[in-house]
Amino acid sequence: MSVQTTRQAATRGRWAVAGIFLANGFLTGSWAPQIPVFLARLDISKFTLGLLILLFGVGAVMAMTWCGHLISRHGSRPVLRWFGICGSFGLLVVALAPNVPLAALAMLVFGGSIGGMDVAMNSNAVIVERRLSRAIMSSSHGFWSLGGFAGGALGGYSIQNYGYLTHAIAVTALAFLVIAFAVRYLIADRPQAAGHQKFTLPRHTIVYLVGLMALLTMVSEGAVLDWAALYLQQELGADLAIAGLAYAAFSGVMALMRFLGDGVRNRFGAVATLRGSALVAAAGMLVAGLSPSPYLAIAAFAFCGFGIANMVPILFSAGGNQEGLSSGTGMSVVTTMGYSGILVAPSAIGLVAEHSSFGPIFVALSGLLVIVLLMANLAHRAEFAAEPAPAE
Repeated sequence: MSVQTTRQAATRGRWAVAGIFLANGFLTGSWAPQIPVFLARLDISKFTLGLLILLFGVGAVMAMTWCGHLISRHGSRPVLRWFGICGSFGLLVVALAPNVPLAALAMLVFGGSIGGMDVAMNSNAVIVERRLSRAIMSSSHGFWSLGGFAGGALGGYSIQNYGYLTHAIAVTALAFLVIAFAVRYLIADRPQAAGHQKFTLPRHTIVYLVGLMALLTMVSEGAVLDWAALYLQQELGADLAIAGLAYAAFSGVMALMRFLGDGVRNRFGAVATLRGSALVAAAGMLVAGLSPSPYLAIAAFAFCGFGIANMVPILFSAGGNQEGLSSGTGMSVVTTMGYSGILVAPSAIGLVAEHSSFGPIFVALSGLLVIVLLMANLAHRAEFAAEPAPAE
């Protein structure tokens, strides 16, 4: 295969995996406007709803844990195909669930397919980065954010005007078409585990430290998602409309910066970019926690989003490039630990907030981001060197 042909295949693979990220974000974002209908249709309490949503997270973490083993045996492309096609039907299965037991099973399957898809698409993005010898992870996550924004923004209108089931069918059809088209052009990577090797956890200490960095980063991201609006409303005196701008500013700036982040990372390197990003994020979180004004807090949360935007993509690249580990195995560890932060943080922060205020919590979270800053050198595996493409 000529160098030009290999480069063209890698470029097609780059846009194919971007399409998968977009579809994954679209499916996840489309679930949010379904939640009020889901609550009313099953006639359940908010507590029961919380348990069902927790099952989504349990399914995601279970799939993430096993996905690295599957990728080692089969490669990221076939695993992504399986989880992607399954995931495209996840929202529809949830929307069709007629009672709580079947809804619980549907949420577990939906979460598992989205979680497995997440590990596989990030692993494939690492393969594309190696093949192109440049960063594409941040913009890939930017496509995820764009898909989530589109799913959330269009979902409410669609459900209100056409019904929740029509909305679920339309989301399923769009996601399936994008995924089915994109998987044809994904870069193939060679399986690294022969035969029927048993599932085992990797014994590389560094990958767990990178996973810890992802966890600390995503705890902060989850805290802004779940508690920033309540902080502005209850402690800074903002009305509901103003309070809602906290996460909007955070996520909007984060999405924009993810599309710009690859260029920054290619120019300054992964470690330097991670250090600068962690410093910015920590400063933003600190100011938000000490802010006397809701408007200053909103600006601080936006500044924090500017920093956090590229921290997770860099850490995922570092996890997927660990020496002696397949990209899927390293990615599985880092994504599982990272997303566990988003799952655990909301309840833990809520428990602490019952006996304290949110301001000190956000100040403490800035300290977690400083820890990531101090550990930034561990992400050096996210730096790139050219890798020749294998013959096909």
